[in-house]
Amino acid sequence: AQYADLAENYLADNEYEVGTVLIFGGDAEVTTTALRGDTRVAGVVSENPAHLMNSALTGNNVTALALQGRVPCKVIGLVMKGDLLVTSAIPGYAIVDNNPKVGTVIGKALETKTGTERDVIEIEVGKH
Repeated sequence: AQYADLAENYLADNEYEVGTVLIFGGDAEVTTTALRGDTRVAGVVSENPAHLMNSALTGNNVTALALQGRVPCKVIGLVMKGDLLVTSAIPGYAIVDNNPKVGTVIGKALETKTGTERDVIEIEVGKH
């Protein structure tokens, strides 16, 4: 999924790996959360965005956050292609919730993951 997302730079409170799910909050602009279905969800750390907004941002831990498009995402649990994803109770990871509350959806799974362990899959990030 190289060059497949629209991202924007934000200041993060830490350095985060590609695919990490972040929310608005923390000591900087974005951070992780331990709340399942957090309404403060912001996006997923981008690997290599096709378009990067706010590219002149400077500071500690400048992080490209995918806002729309295809991106790798850390997930936990069983995932079926097309499932809706929200923040999980494990910081930085998404989990399936096909009956989410308004404002909690990160995106939709583009792959199926059959194991319950933690993994990275491709998702379509955006508001659904």
